[in-house]
Order: sequence, then structure tokens, then C-alpha cells
Amino acid sequence: MKTKITQMLGIQYPVFQGAMAWIADAELAAAVSNAGGLGIIAGGAAPVTVVQQEIRRAKELTDQPFAVNIMLLNPTADALAQLVIDEGVPVVTTGAGSPAKYIKQWKQAGIKVIPVVASTAYARRMERMGVDAVIAEGMESGGHIGETTTMALLPQVIDSVDIPVVAAGGIADGRGLAAARLFGAEGVQCGTIFLSAKECNISEQYKQMIYKANDISTVVTGRASGHPVRSLKSPLSRKLVQMEGHIETRTLEEIEAMTAGSLRKAVQDGNYEEGTFMSGQIAGLVKDNSDCKTIIETMVHEAEILLRNAPSRIG
Repeated sequence: MKTKITQMLGIQYPVFQGAMAWIADAELAAAVSNAGGLGIIAGGAAPVTVVQQEIRRAKELTDQPFAVNIMLLNPTADALAQLVIDEGVPVVTTGAGSPAKYIKQWKQAGIKVIPVVASTAYARRMERMGVDAVIAEGMESGGHIGETTTMALLPQVIDSVDIPVVAAGGIADGRGLAAARLFGAEGVQCGTIFLSAKECNISEQYKQMIYKANDISTVVTGRASGHPVRSLKSPLSRKLVQMEGHIETRTLEEIEAMTAGSLRKAVQDGNYEEGTFMSGQIAGLVKDNSDCKTIIETMVHEAEILLRNAPSRIG
């Protein structure tokens, strides 16, 4: 399945692995890249030295292209922007802010720049700044989300820009990839499906919650503070929903204290009571503990069959 994205990045399949904070490490990213997709190391709020170690570890595990995601509200964003240049990272994806101040130096270093966007206006702005592609992420995604669904956002972004668009949010199998391609996307980014990967180093509690999830197992919290997050229903998320229904300044402070470190508690500790188990709405499709190679090849194979047989479905 060759697209503008596979040609641009030198990858075999148009499948990106989502940059999940505390989750997307060198082992997962390298496994995805070795399987023909684009593995992504999540910079998150990690210290620069930790991200550097992950980059160097990924280079030991794969000779294929991989990316680093930089959250631009991170206080260490400046240092991370220079780090990817110094380490020769071929692709950078960005979120939580504008990469404008870094684009020139990244492009001069030969780095492909691909921001996550949640609106057509932002996609057009990024195109004017010279990015190579954008990831249009709908609110079906896990983690921090916007307010527009993938089905509504994707075609509008595609119509708004001339650069390649990668679809994200609610994609976990060949049907999602095929649909994205029919919309005009040049690839997809998937997060939740890779939580099930054998190379994904999350707690067993987290994995079991993903396997047991269904179509209504996620909830969005944080809208009251302006930072909505989608995660699996849990004691903490239910408590947050209740508190946000009676919001006041003191409550916001209490919520901030309760959620501090909650993702780490889910990923590393498997703390069911106090953890935030981020997940997309597509979690109900994730049932198997497969390796990254199987996940990607199955997805692409299913999509190719669906696209090949599409005329017979409407004939």
C-alpha cells in the first residue's frame, strides 16, 4: 500500500503508532518501524536525558525511520527541539502548541515535520508554515482530544490543504484504514490498538481493561478545565465526572491534585483506583495480544481486500 506518506518517509505501510505519553517508548516504536509502519517515541514531559536514551535505544533496535513526538507546552520543548536535530531523528510529530519557532531549523536539518491538528484553520496555518503533512485527529482518540469527530474533521482538513493528511481517532483495523483512504487520507495513526501489542510495556491491569472494554467503556473528563481527556471508565474517572458536575475554583484545584501522576500510576503501577487509563472509543475492537508486525500486516491486508472489492459493494 504505497501512498504519498510512505514515499515521503520511506516506510512500507501508511500506519503511524500514536505518541502515547509514558507508553510509546523505544521498544514499541522500534517494533512498529521494523513492522513497516512509523514508530513514534513520546517525548511527553520526560526529561531530555530520558528522551535521548530512548532515541539511542531505538537506533539500536531498528534501522528503519522512526519519529519523536514533542508536546510543545512542555517546559523542555526548546531542548527537545535541538535534541532531535543533534540525534538525527528523521521525523517529528508535534502536539499541544504551535511548532512555528522550530520549523525552520528542523527543515534545515532534513527533518520531516508533521503536527497533530484538530481544525481546518490550524491545518491551513501549519501548511503555510511549511510542515510536510498533518495528522487530523478526531475526538474518538484516547488522551487529550478536541471536539470534532474524525468523520467530520478528516474530509474538511483534506479539502483545506494540499499537503498529505494522516487520519487519527477511532481507527483500529483494516476497515478504518480503508475508510480513511477513501476519504483521501494518505495514512492513519493508531494508538489504542497498539496498547495490546506484546512490545507495549504497560501494566497488566491496563491491558486487561482494554481487552474487556466495549463501545461505551470510555468517558471524557477535563472539559470543565478546558483540557478534555478520554480514558476508560474507572474509579478516578467516575469521581472526576461527579466533581466536574459541581465545579468551582476549589474543585478545579482538587481535580488537578487528584490527576497529577495518574497516567504513570495506570501505565507503570496498574493502580486501578488512582490511575488514568487513556483509551480511544475503538477499544471494544481490541481483543488480542498480538505483536506489532501482526497488527500492522493484518490491518493493511484487510484494507487492501476491502478497497479492491469496493466496487462490488455498490454495484
